Amino acid sequence: MVLIKKLSEIEKIKKSNEIVAEVLRELKSLIKPGVNTLYLNKVAEKIAKRKGATPGFKGYGGFPFSLCASINNIVIHGFPSETPLVDGDIVSLDFGILLDGYYGDAAITVPVGTVDRDKERLVKATEESLYKGIEQALPGNRLADIAYAIQSCVEEHGFSVVRNYGGHGIGRKLHEEPHISNYWKTTEDLMLKSGMTLAIEPIVVEGRHEVKILPNRWEVATTDNKMAAHFEHSIAITSRGPIILSK
Repeated sequence: MVLIKKLSEIEKIKKSNEIVAEVLRELKSLIKPGVNTLYLNKVAEKIAKRKGATPGFKGYGGFPFSLCASINNIVIHGFPSETPLVDGDIVSLDFGILLDGYYGDAAITVPVGTVDRDKERLVKATEESLYKGIEQALPGNRLADIAYAIQSCVEEHGFSVVRNYGGHGIGRKLHEEPHISNYWKTTEDLMLKSGMTLAIEPIVVEGRHEVKILPNRWEVATTDNKMAAHFEHSIAITSRGPIILSK
């Protein structure tokens, strides 16, 4: 069941997402060659604690960290580690928190130092597709409109959307209905309504869309070892258009 939120609930989800946005801004400012992602995980936890929030991912389904840090060909759910980032990497940072009973969730992909043209194009195309999808989050539109906008944008740039994973509703639970695909399917005919709160998250790869789960049962990687990027915003659908809560 897709839940319609009251204005008071949307305001609480917005407050959670404002903390997520602050964390991601801080982490982005710290990224450079030589920094390791386990350090970024500690910084994220420290900011969340200072704000009176609980990291939303740690322990969720058994996930052992507060931050998902996915480097290069790791698509999502990357484990933070002590391995230093190097010039030319791209790293996806996905973070969520729980505050006052409501979740926030967002993700960015950040170049490390100077990246090659292909990685730069991938990151920009993925971010662009996020906003194309958000533009379609209007009352009376359908989930398929979001998916079509994302897929069209990604494929126009010559990349592929991952089909095994996508966005989701958000609120009192980190993952609520509906699932939001990043590719068009005729079965996705749910009509969008004011009061829905969604986490829209294009997950994009350079090559084939097929992915594999690594032996730790969490990290997801490309099957062809090509690069991946990931952006996410939590939004609210309103009669005046979509509002980005994690801006």
